[in-house]
Amino acid sequence: MNGSDLLALFAQIAEGGLSPDAALERFTAMPIAELAGGVTLDPHRLARTGVGEVVFGPGKTLAQLETCLRGLQDAGQRALATRVAPEKGYALGERLPSGIYHEQSGMFILGADLGLEGPYPQRGEVCVVTAGASDMGVALEAYGAARFFGLDCGLVTDVGVAGVHRLTPHLAALSSAAVLIVVAGMDGALPSVLAGLVSPPIVAVPSTSGRENQMGGVSSLMAMLNSCSPGVSVMNIDNGFGAAAFAAKVVRAVHRAPAPHPARAED
Repeated sequence: MNGSDLLALFAQIAEGGLSPDAALERFTAMPIAELAGGVTLDPHRLARTGVGEVVFGPGKTLAQLETCLRGLQDAGQRALATRVAPEKGYALGERLPSGIYHEQSGMFILGADLGLEGPYPQRGEVCVVTAGASDMGVALEAYGAARFFGLDCGLVTDVGVAGVHRLTPHLAALSSAAVLIVVAGMDGALPSVLAGLVSPPIVAVPSTSGRENQMGGVSSLMAMLNSCSPGVSVMNIDNGFGAAAFAAKVVRAVHRAPAPHPARAED
């Protein structure tokens, strides 16, 4: 939707030919912006769903990544790309000097600093928990995406079941969260353990980063899907972003908050 489309919509409302409710429905149904390089953006996804479009990095050329990020920024939104390989991430930084690339999480962000370099708070309305330090890439994707969605997010690391007593100092903070995102590889047991200890709903994320996870995360995924502790939902392998998006919807549903307006780059 461009400026002319908006003016036409406003004129219909002013003339009484369209009710505000009907205008909102029409507005949220005008979804796309076709850009160069085969890119079709969906800048109204935030208004429709509460979770705005984020650029998935793999398979896109450097030019396409730049076009997507600039397009979202031109639409008045902060722009985030995930799973960006280092060679493209650093090249994007040269083309978009106002952006920040964080290699371990694979995230490139325009218009905000997600605090991916730390220090990380250990409590929040949403808290990301990792079984091992080797799960940090996936955990930071979840942490960064949660912060991108405007959530108060914490991060607790390296508290897996091989030394489960390491959880004890964090249980009070974890119990106070609205949602826990729990990342684990190998036997994938940590989400089940936490679901048996604390009350918040758990979004489990199987990780491929454990050194003994020779089935590419499938064994961790199956363990989480077969958890005997109730209250565990499961994302796909390494899907930290998806976990954060789900947590954002849960938190907003709990608060019964409307979807936020698209964040402007200068906010």
